[in-house]
Formats: sequence, C-alpha cells, structure tokens
Amino acid sequence: MCGICAVTGRRDATPIIFEGLRRLEYRGYDSAGIATLCNGQISRRRAAGKLSNLGEVLGQEPLAGTTGIGHTRWATHGVPNTTNAHPHGTSRVAIVHNGIIENFERLRSELEAAGQVFETETDSETIARLVDQYLQEGYLPQEAAFAALDRLEGAYAVAMIFAGHDGLLIGARHGAPLAVGYGDGEMFLGSDSLALAPLTRRIAYLEDGDRVVVTSEGAMFFTEDGQPAQRAIQTTAFIAGAVGKDGYRHYMEKELHEHPLVIGQTLRRMIDPARRRIALPDMPFNLAEVPRAVISACGSAFYAGMIGRYWLENIARLPVDIDVASELRYRDPPLAPGSLGIMISQSGETADTLAALRSLRGKGLSVLSVLNVEHSTMARESDVVFGTVAGPEISVASTKAFTAQLTVLACLTVALARARGAIDIAGEEELVSSLLDLPSRAAEALQQGDDIRRMAEIVAEAQDVLYLGRGSAFPVAQEGALKLKEISYIHAEAYAAGEMKHGPISLIDRSVPVVVTVPSGALFEKTLSNVQEAKARGGRILAFTDTEGAARVREIAEHVVVMPRVSEFLAPVVQVIPTQMLAYEVALLKGTDVDQPRNLAKSVTVE
Repeated sequence: MCGICAVTGRRDATPIIFEGLRRLEYRGYDSAGIATLCNGQISRRRAAGKLSNLGEVLGQEPLAGTTGIGHTRWATHGVPNTTNAHPHGTSRVAIVHNGIIENFERLRSELEAAGQVFETETDSETIARLVDQYLQEGYLPQEAAFAALDRLEGAYAVAMIFAGHDGLLIGARHGAPLAVGYGDGEMFLGSDSLALAPLTRRIAYLEDGDRVVVTSEGAMFFTEDGQPAQRAIQTTAFIAGAVGKDGYRHYMEKELHEHPLVIGQTLRRMIDPARRRIALPDMPFNLAEVPRAVISACGSAFYAGMIGRYWLENIARLPVDIDVASELRYRDPPLAPGSLGIMISQSGETADTLAALRSLRGKGLSVLSVLNVEHSTMARESDVVFGTVAGPEISVASTKAFTAQLTVLACLTVALARARGAIDIAGEEELVSSLLDLPSRAAEALQQGDDIRRMAEIVAEAQDVLYLGRGSAFPVAQEGALKLKEISYIHAEAYAAGEMKHGPISLIDRSVPVVVTVPSGALFEKTLSNVQEAKARGGRILAFTDTEGAARVREIAEHVVVMPRVSEFLAPVVQVIPTQMLAYEVALLKGTDVDQPRNLAKSVTVE
C-alpha cells in the first residue's frame, strides 16, 4: 500500500528518490517524506497530503546527500499528518516501513520504560525506536537492525539509514514486497519495481523473511535466521516511460482506452491464431484430471473470478467454489484431493490473496495464479502463472487489468473444456475465433462516450444507485457498482436482478437510478421482466444492451448504451467497459480525485 524508494551511490539522492516516489504515489498518498545523510547526520523533510506538498517543502529546504530513503504513506495507525509521515527516526537511525507491526503496543511500552520518547501515533516508529535502543547499547548498525527485526510481529517492508554510515542501506521484508535494484556505482531499494524503472531494470526480489545489506557496490542477502543467501538478479519488463498519461486527463482514462491493447497482448500469449487453438504453457498437473477448482481474489479481481466461475462451470463443466480471499482460509472449507486453486491479483502482492494461496498450498492443492506482475511474491509461490500483460496500472481503480484477467480466464476455460472433453476441436476453434475478435469489439465499446456522458448526468445527481444483472452480467453489475463507489463516492449496490423483489425493490423511487446490464441471450427476457418491475416503481432505468436487444430495451429505459454484439460466452468482457466508463464520467462531474480516491490504495499489502 505505502511506497518505499531508497538509494545510495554517487548522485544526489533526493531527486532520485522523489522521482521514485512519484511513480509510487498510487500506492499511498496521505503523506510523504525523505531522509538523507548529510555530513554523516540524518536530515528529514516530510509533508501531509499529496507528493506535490513534499515537493514544495524540498523547494524551500533542499536535502543534500547521496544516501537516502523515501516513503509515500497510506495511513493504518495514526492520522495522516506531517508528524505521522515517514521517515521516522532518531539522531542515530531513520526508517521507512510498509505494513503493520502487530506487537507494537507491547514494544512501545517496553521502550518507553527504557527512556525512549515517542513522537507519533504510528506503529512504524516502534521500529526506529527499537533499532535506536540497540544502537545505544553498542550494537553496530547491521546487528541493531537484525536484532530489532527478530522482535517484530506482523507484516513489513523496511528500509533504514544510519548516522555516520554514509553509503549503507539495510532492508527487510516479511509479508510485504521489497526489491533491490542494481545500478552503475549505485544501488536502490524499492517496494515496487515500477519505482526503480527509470534507474535500472536489473532487480533482485527479497524472499519472505529476507534481510539485505546494501552499499553502493552491491547487496548481501540474509535469511530470517541470519544465514547468507543468494537472490537471482532478474531483468524487469517495465520501462521508464511506461507511466505517462500520454495526453489523457487521468491515468484511469488512459487505462480505459488500453482495454483493446491489453486484451490483444494477453491473447497473443495464450492462443495459436493460425490453428485457432489455445496454447498454454507447460503445466505441472494434468488439466483433464482436475476434479474441482477453488477461485479466490479480492475486489475487482474477485468479480473477474465470479465470471470465470460461470465460464468454467457452463463451458468446461468443472465444479468451482469461489471465496473472497479474506474469508477463505478462515472458513477452512473441505477441499477435494487434486483440486486446483486459482488465485487472481493485479499486483501479485495482495496480502489476503497471498494468505489464501498459502492456505491452499498447505492443504496440498496445486495453485495457478493470474497476475499482472510476474516477479511478485504470489508468482514465486505458485505452481504456474498466467500473466495478464496489462502493463503498469497506475490508477487506483482497476480497469484494464480486469479485462486482461477475464481474457486469461476465458482461455483457461477453453483449455479445460477441451482437456475434459466438454468440447471438441471444432468447439475449441469456434471459441478461439470469438476470442480473437475481442480486441475489435472492445475498441467499439469505447466509442459510446456521448451516450455514457448523458447517463452520467443522471447518476451524478443521485445519492444511491442500484446495479442489476443476471448470470455473468451480475458480476459486471458488481464491478460497475464498485467503480462508482470507489471514485465518485456515491453509494451503489449490485444485485442479481431476480433478487430485487426479495428486498431491494423497496428502495426504488424517482431519486434512485437503476443501472442494468441486459444483453440479448438466454436471460434477456427474464432480466427485462425485472427491469419492468423497477420501472413500475418509478425507477429511472439506465441500460447497457447490445444491438439485438436495443429496440426492446429502449421501450423501457430512459437512456440506453448499445454495445457491440459478441458471443454470449465473452459478453462480460465487453459489457464491463462501459460500466467502468460510466463511473469515470460521473467522477468527472463530481470533481473527485479520479486516480487517487480517498481512503484507497492500489496494492493492498496488509490484511
């Protein structure tokens, strides 16, 4: 959630760190700060609010030094203000921290009894005070850092600098990601390879429990018990220019318009277009022998998983269970031997999804993960990874990653259906042909901006909005409602349309818009009947349909957005694009911060 960037080398550290934090601001933006070593002494600059506020502080009070650490904060303990902003420290040590220290109250009481005076409300300051206490007792920096880390409980990625030790960084990870970047005569630490993209593409990832001692000449890795370790240097795919807005007003707008591109890029990895066949990577298990699947994810990725469940059950005839990741391991369900766990995450670092992955592996399941970051913790702990090839997604509200995840799940569905004998070669070729047509249909869906803007004018005036859908359009409705809540702050709820008469219909009056996804197909008449019930109670019907359903839907709806006709199988991939666009247009009318909505962060690395 928070972002870390640190450097030691020959150049001034502050501009390097500030640029790294700019690329990480999507991860946390309640406050920001930088600390450097100048003439052996620790100096800090911090500011509440957006990173631009820190930029103003640095303009007035520059920070010199070639070794430093920086942080963008998403508050967990303590209100977001300058006092609680990172880095935290004393005259001897400064630290930045992502995660939550679960035993900080006990440690704080102990340290206060020893004479440490705390300045903040955060759990993170406990790390700095604990390291400082060991330094006062005569420990060397590495000894003090490792001794403090041994006593921490919870999740953390940490970077530290020490007074009088220019050229030294110490980092550690336990449950939150941290990477080491290798430059020419300089070294870096970052919570995200994206932060390091302008600096280097040569990166080593700390494994869970690792500590690292970094100097300008290299890095020494250690396991949690202090034993030396080797960590491979990898070349990342991210490049420095990958995060510009390219003339769009917001990252979200840019990423919405990248739907066709990322769908096509993802398909290119998974399809042999000449043979019209799915071409998956080698599997460590036999798809034909999988008796059941368990899907788990959080947020939008969970809704992608719900659509995947419809596909896997209807087309591949594979029984599927699905749980939000924060509930799966606590529910402790009985699992059929040989079942396949399917984890979905944009970042590959989502704390709850990672915990669910480990729980399934602990029960003997193979795990297939659908990820956008293929060097992430989840990637390293999965049996097989299907990459979504969506590129960096900077806006907090996920858009293009969602359709990329659906594209992967659709290809997996076809492969499983073929392996299980649910379809023959001709059936596979037909479904693959539909998949190959998806980028074009997604591009067409993006052309409905005028109709969506007229719809947005109605939604923007509402305090409550209902979203409806049936079958695989129900998760589309859930995704639409989530997007509206996330970036416009309007209360929205999604229901399976057939459930409306079991309670939610009592909410409907002229002030409550009803947004319905009603494509032609097997459930068209049923959904239309539910829409009629809403209209009879005064609901203002705003509908997404396709060319075949448009005439009937226009008889009922106040506004209609007509989507391109695609196969019933792949309709959700196209349907979700205008629902995301609607949320964006409403947010523009409301004047909210589209890319960085309040209280949210992109990568949720704490439970």
